[in-house]
Amino acid sequence: MSGYVHPVDVAVVGATGLVGRMMLRVLEERPFPVRRLLAFASERSGGTELTFQGKKLQVRTLTEAALAGCGAAVALFSAGASVSRTFAPVAARAGITVIDNSSAFRMDPDVPLVVPEVNPDEAFRSNGIIANPNCSTIQMVVALKRLHDRYRIRRIVVATYQSVTGAGARGLRQLEDEVSGKTVSGGKFPHPIAYNCLPQVDDFMEDGFTREEHKMMDETKKIFGDDAIRVNATCVRVPVRGGHSEAVTVEFEEAFDEQEARRLLKNTPGVVVVDEPKERRYPMAIDAEGRDEVFVGRIRRDPTVGSGLSLWIVSDNLRKGAATNAVQIAELLLKSPSKAQKMVHEGTRSATKEIL
Repeated sequence: MSGYVHPVDVAVVGATGLVGRMMLRVLEERPFPVRRLLAFASERSGGTELTFQGKKLQVRTLTEAALAGCGAAVALFSAGASVSRTFAPVAARAGITVIDNSSAFRMDPDVPLVVPEVNPDEAFRSNGIIANPNCSTIQMVVALKRLHDRYRIRRIVVATYQSVTGAGARGLRQLEDEVSGKTVSGGKFPHPIAYNCLPQVDDFMEDGFTREEHKMMDETKKIFGDDAIRVNATCVRVPVRGGHSEAVTVEFEEAFDEQEARRLLKNTPGVVVVDEPKERRYPMAIDAEGRDEVFVGRIRRDPTVGSGLSLWIVSDNLRKGAATNAVQIAELLLKSPSKAQKMVHEGTRSATKEIL
C-alpha cells in the first residue's frame, strides 16, 4: 500500500488464535507498514513462537503494564469480549488506537462500528477504540451498501450458513475429528457438526433468537446509520471449513430496476459478482476461502413483494469477516496524515525502553 506517513509499531492481542494468526498474515500480505510487531496472548500461550515477515516472533504474556508500555501506535484485538473489556481501555488510555474484533464495544454508542467500504468516516470519530463488526454482518453490509444508498432498504431477511472456523480452533478440530472418525473430546458444538447443520450459532436469548442473530440485526442498523431497517436473521452452523454463505432477501422502499441493481453490485467496492446460473457459476465457500472480496450471485427479483431482491453472498469469515477488515480500518487511519501523526506520537510517548 502507498500513501502512508511512515511505518508504525503494531500490537496483535490474541495472536495465537485463528483470527490473530490471520491478522499477522494479512499484515504481511497487504503489506501494512509495520516497523515492529508485538504479539500478545494469554499466560498459557506466552512464549509461543510465531513467524512474521520471515523472522521468529516470541509471543508476550498479556498484562496491563506490558500492553500500556509496548509503544504501539495501533493494536488489533482478537482475544474475546472479556479480554477486550479489560485491556482495550488500558491500551486506549496509553495512546494506542485499538481495533477490536470482539463483541465487547460494537453497540456502544461512543464506539464507532466500521466497515471501510461502507462507513469509513466513522473511523475518525474514535476516542481510542474502534469496533470490528460480526463476520456475517460485514459481508452482508458490503454487498448491500450501494443498493441501500440508491433504493433505501426497509427490510432484510437473512439465513446464514456459517463455517466452523467462525467458532475458532475448537470448532475446526471438532469437524476434522468427526470426519476422520476420531473420538471427540471437549467439542465446541452441542451436537455433531459433520454431515449436519446446526440452527444455533451462539447462545439463545429470551426472544428465541441467538446472540449471533441479534448481532446481525443490531449491527446492520448501526453501520448503515438507519434504525428504521427491519432485519430478521437465522444463523446456521454448517460442516464447511472456511467461508460464510448467506441467503439474503431485501425489500426496498421504492420500485427498483433489476439491471441497475446488478450494475450497482458490480461497481460496489470489495464486491465480485459471480452470477451465471445457466453455466452453474455462483459464489461458493470453497472458492471464497483465502480471498478478501465479498462474492455475490443468484441475483433475482423476489416475486412475493413489489420491491424485493434476493442475493447469495459469500466471503471468507477469517479474512474479510475479521482480520482483513481490522487491518483495512488501520490502513484508513494511517492514510490520514493528521490521524497517523497523532497515532505515532501517542504510541511513541507510551513506549518503554525495551525493544524487541
